[in-house]
Amino acid sequence: MKTALLVALSLAALLPSARAEEPSPVPVGRSEVLATFAIKDARQAVGVDADAFYAIDNTVIAKFEKATGKPLARWEGPKDGPIIHLDSAAVIDGKIYTAHSNYPQWPMTSSVEVWDASTLKHLESHSFGIDRGSFTWLDRDAKGQFWGGFANYNRVFDKSPIAYGNKYNTQVVRFDKDWRVVEAFVLPDNLVDRFGDMSNSGGSWGPDGKLYLTGHDNAELYVMELPEMGSVLRWTATIPLQIAGQGFAFDRTRPDVVYGIVRKTNQVTVNRIIPPGVN
Repeated sequence: MKTALLVALSLAALLPSARAEEPSPVPVGRSEVLATFAIKDARQAVGVDADAFYAIDNTVIAKFEKATGKPLARWEGPKDGPIIHLDSAAVIDGKIYTAHSNYPQWPMTSSVEVWDASTLKHLESHSFGIDRGSFTWLDRDAKGQFWGGFANYNRVFDKSPIAYGNKYNTQVVRFDKDWRVVEAFVLPDNLVDRFGDMSNSGGSWGPDGKLYLTGHDNAELYVMELPEMGSVLRWTATIPLQIAGQGFAFDRTRPDVVYGIVRKTNQVTVNRIIPPGVN
């Protein structure tokens, strides 16, 4: 009996790893690594524009020369200041739009914070207060509309005796010009299942007009499309990538290139993505 119990416990310990190795239920593409940079601030996300990339940590935005990784500028919020958890960076028209939250504090609060990409001077803020979850990413689509993700989690933190929002409540939303939510979607259950106890951490609109998402840890991009009917986004492909989930960004000057991070090794990675069916 004791032996059987030990075997059962051993198998249970292997389940998370086995689950991570399950094949994707959708077509799988490919990617190749073009460059890597050792960046100590590459902990939460990365943004990119024509000349620079921007490493994001909880209270840090660090700017680097795109070709060499040479440091160019750095902004760091004060200890115990209003900036708690920056989680993305979309560089648009000379501004860095970031998703910000008080993760993992309870109750969840979120805001949009905007910086000047040239000087890293803070420009504007919009607070959502207690809303749909923890704001993890935002980006602008080809029509000029901003979208973002409100994550919820199955992990339990100090102030809440229950799961931090329940990951199945995670939403992708579209904003109007005043940051009001005008449309919202959820993710398919089988995609949410891949996040473990965590949730959707990154998102960006690709040059093909599709929405690309990441989880918190997996080395994958998930290709999504808006549904013809209903409220559930369609998961249409998966692309393995040298990242570890978190925030990522398309290089708009090179449409098939994505910048990502590997937080355990503090790396920014530059990757060429190759969708399914493309040579």
